[in-house]
Amino acid sequence: MSDYPKFVEIHEEGPREGFQIEPGPIPTAEKVRLIEALAETGLHHIQVCSFVNTRLVPGWADAEATVADFKAKPGIHYTGLWFNANGLERALAFRDKLTLAGAISLTASEGFTRKNLNRSHAENLAAMRKQTALHLSHHVPVNRIGVMAAFGCNYQGDISAAQVVSTVADGMAIAAENGTRIEVISLADTMGWAAPHRIENVIGEVRARWPEPTIALHLHDTRGLAVANAAAAMRMGVAQFDSTVGGLGGCPFAGQKGAAGNICTEELVLLCAEMGIDTGIDLDHLIEVGRMAEEIVGHVLPSELIHAGSLDAFRRQAA
Repeated sequence: MSDYPKFVEIHEEGPREGFQIEPGPIPTAEKVRLIEALAETGLHHIQVCSFVNTRLVPGWADAEATVADFKAKPGIHYTGLWFNANGLERALAFRDKLTLAGAISLTASEGFTRKNLNRSHAENLAAMRKQTALHLSHHVPVNRIGVMAAFGCNYQGDISAAQVVSTVADGMAIAAENGTRIEVISLADTMGWAAPHRIENVIGEVRARWPEPTIALHLHDTRGLAVANAAAAMRMGVAQFDSTVGGLGGCPFAGQKGAAGNICTEELVLLCAEMGIDTGIDLDHLIEVGRMAEEIVGHVLPSELIHAGSLDAFRRQAA
């Protein structure tokens, strides 16, 4: 039975996700230009940088400079990403400009946990216990559980819904130990293994166990199924998605060179528009920003829409 939402909330991650994987250095001024342009499209959530190890992710060596330089627009939640105490400390310096929120970040695949974080699952649970307590001690809320590789893994193969439920349960236990309530469960198709039936199965099992938290999806388009997966999720009432303008990005630790990045923001907005679902985003303006992103990185991006244009643009010509 379909239960499509009336409004879909889109969290734009293009700057953070995209610039972490680009082979050449992107000037800080160009990062700022993209962030400020995205803020004019109707988006209300923009992830602007990563406070991560600059040796492993040199594309974000200028995280502080980027955050300091962009002009924040009122009403927009600007966020950053970090994985440890050092990253949190760097982010705290900008709590007047960034919306700081922690997450209990876990992986349904032991293989990817080791590749991405150089930890076992048990070691990562211990790290998340410490990190959750650290966040709360700095008055940074932790109301979100993120599960990477929730639909499959290049290092471990298929991931069952039971494995995802077990991973979420580990996160819920950490939240309970620290007296914090989980409001969002984010499921990430980190390496592009999801298909609509997997989406329905995993979401169904997670919701059956925890019906109250919001389900959010972080979809990659590695094998071209991201839009189909988003449609399947929306049919189940999912109304929160991460995406990247132009399809910027990809996971540098996925072991698949050249794979497409996240679901393209403009293609997700088009899907919603054609289904009569509101996003609050100006699609034609967003397409122009996607073309800007392509110009900034200097190569063709995966988005078909930044090359084809919106349907409404052609409808206006035909009228």
